[in-house]
Amino acid sequence: MNDLGERLFNFAIRAIKYLRILSNSTEYRVIRYQLTKSATSSGANYEEAQAGSSRADFSNKTRIALREMRESNYWLRIIHGLIENPDDKELIWLIQESKELKNILGSIVQKTRTK
Repeated sequence: MNDLGERLFNFAIRAIKYLRILSNSTEYRVIRYQLTKSATSSGANYEEAQAGSSRADFSNKTRIALREMRESNYWLRIIHGLIENPDDKELIWLIQESKELKNILGSIVQKTRTK
């Protein structure tokens, strides 16, 4: 697994573990479900991109990974707006990591478009 694949995998694991601490309210159940899907999908699509059958296939899967990471960042920001402790270090790390992963994936998508 390359460095980006490892970061995406670790992001998904840490996001899932973080979600375990949220209350079981209706709102958080929806957020938990959506964030679990998007955080894991980003890494899974990037993993599939690594075995793409063509440059177009690689580009498409990476584009999906980017969209899923954007969604993950959105749900994390919603959690940040809802929690009582806005200085939660793990949540801040997850938000920052999702931003960095968005930038990396976005750069890969841009580079594959120009070739």
